[in-house]
Amino acid sequence: MLKLDRVHKVYRVGTFGTDRLTAVSDVGFEVHPGRVVSLIGESGSGKSTIGRMVLRLASVTSGSITFAGNDVSQLRRHRHRKDYYRHVQGVFQDPFSSFNPIFKVDRVFEMLRSEYFPGTTDPEWRRRMGESIRTVTLDPGEVLGKFPHQLSGGQLQRLLIARALMLDLRLLVADEIISMLDASTRIDVLNLLGDLRARGLGVLFVTHDLALGTYVSDTSVILRSGRIVEMGPTGHVFAKPQHPYTRSLLASVPQLHRSWAEVDAELSAEPDGPCPVHTAADTEVLPGPLVRIDDDHFVGCSGDGTGTRC
Repeated sequence: MLKLDRVHKVYRVGTFGTDRLTAVSDVGFEVHPGRVVSLIGESGSGKSTIGRMVLRLASVTSGSITFAGNDVSQLRRHRHRKDYYRHVQGVFQDPFSSFNPIFKVDRVFEMLRSEYFPGTTDPEWRRRMGESIRTVTLDPGEVLGKFPHQLSGGQLQRLLIARALMLDLRLLVADEIISMLDASTRIDVLNLLGDLRARGLGVLFVTHDLALGTYVSDTSVILRSGRIVEMGPTGHVFAKPQHPYTRSLLASVPQLHRSWAEVDAELSAEPDGPCPVHTAADTEVLPGPLVRIDDDHFVGCSGDGTGTRC
């Protein structure tokens, strides 16, 4: 459904834009219907930039992003972009920023109606809107007609998802959508994503939280400095991490039964020699450079693509 192939993003920075900052380099992965792919990494790893490029909020410097076989970067005409957004929508970290505080929350639905459903009668529109809001486990009577400050962040976040569901949605880009929510609300939004996945919706889930990535995703993509360092089924990546950076991320999670000194000693004892995944004769070297080590489990190595060192 969605495919990124050797995607680069370079920003012009400095005085007069004479310098270059590479935010994303050689990134490639796919999102299939009914699957959740998590982009996991620290701040500055490029995960949000990738989400913005998928949503066409940032341009692609090189490489391609295709959706249903169509190159997203080539959608120039308004009607083509409009059709794309009928199938692809995003929900972001701060739900309050998506609502104008002087208007009631109903306005975000009315904007959708004027753009995509101009001929819909009032009774039909209210029926469809109510069905979509109930899908995200909200009561239309309790949320419609309210101002944003009268609702919680979790309610606003679910309203944005309900708005997206009124379209023929096939892919949802969820960028840190629960990082500003309290613990009691997070599980509701995560379970909602699980329900949407069961209905065949593809989800690109952007997060810095390892626990969330483990809980919600089918595939995990570990990013560092704009590059993929490890990618594969979430169970494989977290149970048998191969890249030193992935191992250091997992080791950074606080553990009550171990001291930081023990963790540091364990990481220091790991070899930093030739990349072990290249010793097998049947190892497949992929663009990126990534190498296949087990089924759909890939690890990035440095060098010229021949896999000299991890």
